[in-house]
Amino acid sequence: ASCVQHRLVVRDASSLQILQLYTCVDQIQYIEWSSDSLFILCAMYKRGVVQVWSLEQPEWHCKIDEGSAGLVASCWSPDGRHILNTTEFHLRITVWSLCTKSVSYIKYPKACQQGVAFTKDGRYMAVAERRDCKDFISIFVCRNWQLLRHFDTETQDLFGIEWAPNGCVLAAWDTCLEYKVLLYSLDGRLLSSYRAYEWPLGIKSIAWSPSSQFLAIGSFDEKVRILNHVTWKKITELEHPATITNKKTIVYKEVEKSPTVDTERLSFPPTRALASSLFSTQSKYDISQVPVSLQYIKPVADRANPKVGVGMLAFSADNCFLATKNDNIPNTVWIWDIRKLKLAVVLEQLCTIQCFQWDPCQPRLAVCTGSSRVYLWSPAGCVVVQVPGEGEKQL
Repeated sequence: ASCVQHRLVVRDASSLQILQLYTCVDQIQYIEWSSDSLFILCAMYKRGVVQVWSLEQPEWHCKIDEGSAGLVASCWSPDGRHILNTTEFHLRITVWSLCTKSVSYIKYPKACQQGVAFTKDGRYMAVAERRDCKDFISIFVCRNWQLLRHFDTETQDLFGIEWAPNGCVLAAWDTCLEYKVLLYSLDGRLLSSYRAYEWPLGIKSIAWSPSSQFLAIGSFDEKVRILNHVTWKKITELEHPATITNKKTIVYKEVEKSPTVDTERLSFPPTRALASSLFSTQSKYDISQVPVSLQYIKPVADRANPKVGVGMLAFSADNCFLATKNDNIPNTVWIWDIRKLKLAVVLEQLCTIQCFQWDPCQPRLAVCTGSSRVYLWSPAGCVVVQVPGEGEKQL
C-alpha cells in the first residue's frame, strides 16, 4: 500500500497491479495494515480523523473522528480489530472496536519514546503513565481491555517500555540522564534493576533477543551491555573502537566503481537506459586488511542529543547474531557473534546508515543508507543490490 496526498493505492505485491484505490477526506499522514492484512487504517492527524478500509469488502468503510481532542498517534491492536488513538497532549488513549463499535478510554498516557507495548502473543498491553509527577505502568488484558495490574516505577522520568518476546518480563528504562533499567514480572513485581554507571549520559537503545535469554543495552559511552535472563547480571560488554585490530574480524568496505559500457552499443543521442548506465556509478564490497581505521565523527558536546553512543540494536531471528550501530561512527554496521560473544563482521558503507533489519526466517541482514541500493549480509558474504527507480530499465 502507498499513499499520494489523499489517495490510498493498494497493489498486488507480485505484479504491482493496482487492486484498490481509496479516497480519504484529507491528506494521509500515516498508514498501517492490520495483523491479518484484511484492513488498513489511514490517519490524518491534522484533521483528527482515522479512516479504515476493508480489502475483502471495498464498499465497507469506517471513519473515526476524535473531534476537539485531536490526534497525535494511531495504531492497530494485535488482533487487528481494535484501533488505539492517542489524543493531543497525551490526555488519553481511545480504544475503538470495529466489531462491537464500543469505546474504551485509558487516561494519563505518558509522552515518551515508547509508551505502549504489546506482548508478542497479543494477550497483554503495557502503558506508561504519568500521574502527580510520578511514573506508573498499567497492564491491560487485550481481550476486554480490563486493567490487570497498576504499579509505580522507580524511575525519575520513564523513557520507554518493552516486553520480552515470551511475555513474562517487562523492561522499563529511565531517561538518558539516569542510567537505570528495571525488569518487572507480569504481576508487577520488580525482578531486578541494573545500572552500569551514575553520572554520564545513560541508555540510548534496548533490544531483546528472540529467545528472551538476553537483553542488550546500548549506551552513550559507545558500549553494548548484555544481561542474562537468569540473574539479570551483565555477561559481557561490547565496545565499538574506531580502529579494528583483531585479524579474525572480517571488514567489508563499500567502494564505487565506474560502469563498463560496450562501445559498439554507443549511439547519439543515447537511449534512456544507456544514458542512465553511463552517468550512474555502481558499488561493490572489498575485504579490507586489518588493522582498519573507521570514519569517526567527534560529537559536539555543547548541543542537545549528541551523535554519540549505540543508537541501533537488532538480534537475528536465530539468536546467533547482534547488529549494532555506533552513532559517532555513522557509516558502519557491527555484527557480533552471540555464541562466541565476539565481533565477527564490520560493514563500512560510503554513506550514513539509516536503518537495518534482519530477515525473519534466516540470518540475513538488510542495510539501507538512503541511496538507491540495498546491502545484504549473511554468513556467506555481502552483496549490493541496485534498486531501479521508476521508469528506469536494466541493461
